Order: sequence, then C-alpha cells, then structure tokens
Amino acid sequence: MPNKSKTVIIGLDGVPFGMLKNFAETGVMPETAKLIEQGIFKQMLSSIPEVSSVAWSSVITGENPGKHGIFGFTDLLAHSYDLCFPNFSDLKEKPFWHQIDTPSVIINVPSTYPVSKMNGVLISGFVSIDFDKSIYPLSIADKLLSLDYRLDVDSQKAHESMDLFLEDLNKTLDARIEAYKYLWDYINWGTFMLVFTGTDRLMHFLWDAYERPEHKYHQAFLNYFSRIDKVIGEISSRLADDDRLIMLSDHGFEHLENDVYVNKLLLDAGLLRFEGGNDLENISSETTAFALDPARIYVNLKDKYPCGKIETQNKESILLQLEKFFNSYEANGRKVFEHIYRKEQIYDGPFTGCAPDLVLVGAGGFNLKAGLRSRQVIDKGIFTGKHTRHDAFLYVRDKNNPANLPHQPSVYDIKSLILKENHGQA
Repeated sequence: MPNKSKTVIIGLDGVPFGMLKNFAETGVMPETAKLIEQGIFKQMLSSIPEVSSVAWSSVITGENPGKHGIFGFTDLLAHSYDLCFPNFSDLKEKPFWHQIDTPSVIINVPSTYPVSKMNGVLISGFVSIDFDKSIYPLSIADKLLSLDYRLDVDSQKAHESMDLFLEDLNKTLDARIEAYKYLWDYINWGTFMLVFTGTDRLMHFLWDAYERPEHKYHQAFLNYFSRIDKVIGEISSRLADDDRLIMLSDHGFEHLENDVYVNKLLLDAGLLRFEGGNDLENISSETTAFALDPARIYVNLKDKYPCGKIETQNKESILLQLEKFFNSYEANGRKVFEHIYRKEQIYDGPFTGCAPDLVLVGAGGFNLKAGLRSRQVIDKGIFTGKHTRHDAFLYVRDKNNPANLPHQPSVYDIKSLILKENHGQA
C-alpha cells in the first residue's frame, strides 16, 4: 500500500503500567525503553469488571458493556437461571476492523471466537474451542498448523508442573511469533493487531516469582518478558517513520492474598438459598440476590427470574441493604470491597437492562469470585496474581498525528485512537 501509513497495535494482556515501566528502566525490556522515549506512555483504566472478555470487547468497539452487550465470561439466558457463555457472535457493536476499508490482520484478541468474515485475517484468542472456527480465512489453517500454532496456553499444566507450564508457555509464544511473521508478509494490510495473552497466564501463576528475586522461577519470568520485548523491537524496526504504533494492556495485575467467594458470603448471610445442590438452577424462592463471576450481583426479582421473590418496588431497599452488607464486610481486619457500583453508574446503552444490579471491585489483594461450590468465603488457590482496574497501560507513537490522549485514558478510548486519521477509514 504505497503512500499510506499503517497502524500496528500490540496487546500485552494484563501487564500493569508499573511492571512495564520497571522492566524498561532495569534493562529487562530495552526495546520498550527506547519506544517510551519516542512516544506517550500512560497509565490506563480497565473496564468494570476488569476481566478480559469485557475489557477487550471494550477495546475493539470503543463502547461500554451497556452498548456492546458483554458483561462477563458468563451470563444468564433471559428469564432463567441458565448459564450461557457469550462469544463474538453476541457482540452488539462492530469491532474497529469493520470500519476500515483496508485489510486488517487481527491475531489472538480474546473473545473473538467464533470468527466472522472480514477484510483480512482474524485468528481468535481465548476462549477458542474449535480450531476451524478460530481462523478466517480457513485457507491459512494448514499453514498455522505447520507452525504448531496454539490458540492458548495449556494452563492445566501449571497444576501438574510449573516446568511443564513454562515449557508450554514458551512454545505457544514461539508459534505466535512465527504466525505474526508469516501474516506480516502474506497480507497487504493497513492495520495489524497482535495480542500476547501468555503474559496474563504467567502473572496469574507466578506473580510471586516477579516479586521475589530469590524465587526459583524469577529469571524465567523475566526471560519471558525479554522475549516479548525482542518481538516489540523487531516490529518497531519494520515500521516506516509515518506508521503508527499503539501498545496496551486490557487490565493491570497485583499480588493476590486471598480469594473471596461472593456467593458463599451471600449464602452464609441467608441472602442466597438453594433447594437441593448449590447450583443456579436450584435457587430457592427465598433468595434475595446471587452472583455471577467475578462479583456481579443480581437481585432476585419476581418479574425477572423463575423463583424471584423481590417486588420491583422493593428493589431500591434491597440494593441499599446489599450495599450496606458488602461495605461492612471485612477479612483479616481489612475491608474486602473497594468499590460497589450500581449498573447505572458504570453502564449506559440499550443493553444496560441486562447488566448486573451491582458490581463489586475488590480491595488490594482480594480476588473476587462467584464460587457457588466453595466451602468457605475466604480461601487461596494456586494463583498468586490477580487483575486490577487502575494499572493498565497505553503507549502511542504517532509522528504525523501526536495523540491528544485524555488525562486518564481508558479501554473505551482505544477504538477512536486506532481510527483517528486511519487511511481507509469507512
């Protein structure tokens, strides 16, 4: 595409601003350090809740869940307690690549399965199930298989052996890099997006290795980021002076102290009750509220759910009761919930009615889960790192059109940034 500048977006799933800054300053990521000197590097806000399905859907559409319709990895079928698993087909707003008339290459963006027809190439990110439904056009599938392309890291290996997990993590990265190199030259693209999701997997299992230099896997942790830094440097070197480079994460990360199981908390308080096993389908008509992951609270309304008991006119008093309840809850002498949002505070758009009534955000160190089968409210699993909302990052290098970024950018600002002065924008 002669005489037309290109846009490249690199996603580092979950990587916090503070970590990237630290790695740039301490020599772990020297290529990133060079780039920071050439562009704008800012802390960025994630979505609420700060989970990848919601955050990346917000990145690619520029809209909040009230408009794009994705509120979490799970949701409920209308007028029921039946769980469903929203996917790319359920996204109600168009991703940015459908608003550009030049070809795009999109690799490994979470929640883009199953893929749909587009102008260019789309390889979906997690959660991707069927390989053939993860690739568009399907004609490139054989080439990807020859590169040993993996749709995701096999996180189950971490429960067996951290060495096996790290081996799989690096093999997945190898294949991701080879796929990017192939598609870079194979397609005459105008926009290229590549997301590394292994960073999120690594930080969930081995955040403690990042924090502790004496940790057995500390160097392996640093080495993984050094490998990604080399790819970043390579991509940067392949860009022309008038091409635009954007890098970002969808949320931040921090040390995980305790998991907090919200449905168990509601159960112990008598606000959630079951008739039979502890499954949503067994919810009792005596239930006041229940949660979906990670901490989305739904009032059990009479006109909305099969066993609903709360009259619509009483909803406000129930919300006040729930807010007081969650605000007062402490563990280890510390407040567990940093923020309690009503849906009207954080969402707007035609699908806000489908949103949870409250969304809880955990205080530092507390990882919130719905946890229908947990035996206790406070527990600790294998993860040592958890998502945060306030510490995502955004980097922009655009020599022709310096970005006028908001003082506090968020994931909702990325689409307009990508489309700004984009040659071929529809």
